[in-house]
Amino acid sequence: MSDEVPELPEYAERVLEVAEHIPPGRVMTYGDVAEWLGEGGPRQVGRVMALYGGSVPWWRVVRSDGTLLSGHEPRALQHYRTEGTPLRQAPPGAEGHVPRLDMRRARWDGAADGAGGGAHI
Repeated sequence: MSDEVPELPEYAERVLEVAEHIPPGRVMTYGDVAEWLGEGGPRQVGRVMALYGGSVPWWRVVRSDGTLLSGHEPRALQHYRTEGTPLRQAPPGAEGHVPRLDMRRARWDGAADGAGGGAHI
């Protein structure tokens, strides 16, 4: 057996680099990341995050509707609260009463200062 770690595909490296640059307390959607890179789409970004995202702030790359990543809600919520990421209360009928991200306030547009409100890239 070889001790070599398989090389990360170039596209995956680029996606993970974007995730690393999202400021604490802010998020980008899977589609935002793909648009920022000018390549792929939300599904490709999601696949990269599922396979390789554990080494970057994965909780900052999210679904466009603001729902938390299924199965990872407690960990993600802890990160969001620590970072001060804007959240919205769960709707009254929501299972588990898990809050959602306030996408209007939390979404980052890729501006260097991290202050770009809900603008789309």
